[in-house]
Amino acid sequence: MARSALVTRLHRINIEPGGRSRKLCIRGLRMIVADVPACLASGTSVEELHRDFPDRTRKEIRTCLAFAADRGR
Repeated sequence: MARSALVTRLHRINIEPGGRSRKLCIRGLRMIVADVPACLASGTSVEELHRDFPDRTRKEIRTCLAFAADRGR
């Protein structure tokens, strides 16, 4: 993914004051960005994540992965 595309999608990632120990979350809700790659690394599929968190879109899940990959560079 091009850097400009990642930056465009990052508007979905934020820190919600008083929520989730001030960690980066998707749209200020209960899914911490770091949880997505951790779940996938432990064997959870994207489909399972989407089923378990139906309010999260597949695009948001991919954004978390792109964010994590970018942070690792």
